[in-house]
Amino acid sequence: MLNTTQDAIRAVMRGDPTLSPSARARLMAIIRAGGTEPESKHVTPTAPRILRRKQVAERLNRSIRSVDALAKAEIIHKIRLPGRVRSCGFRESEIVALIQGAANE
Repeated sequence: MLNTTQDAIRAVMRGDPTLSPSARARLMAIIRAGGTEPESKHVTPTAPRILRRKQVAERLNRSIRSVDALAKAEIIHKIRLPGRVRSCGFRESEIVALIQGAANE
């Protein structure tokens, strides 16, 4: 990519007040790398991963109705999905612990 193109992109990003300086730097690094995010040496903490009912059913090798029964029995706990009214999910860590607990028995 030409330096003039990078300068133009940098100027446009400077005009966007929603981007922090660290976000601008990260975006420029991605652009310079050709669209792939460069490998970072540190791991940033992420929010707990939420699995949908179908994904839980596949991991447990059960039906969606069985997942609903587990939730009703409070063996696993439902989590409301952000921005949704009726949708729910389950914490991946809870499902993994359930699988490992069953494997240890």
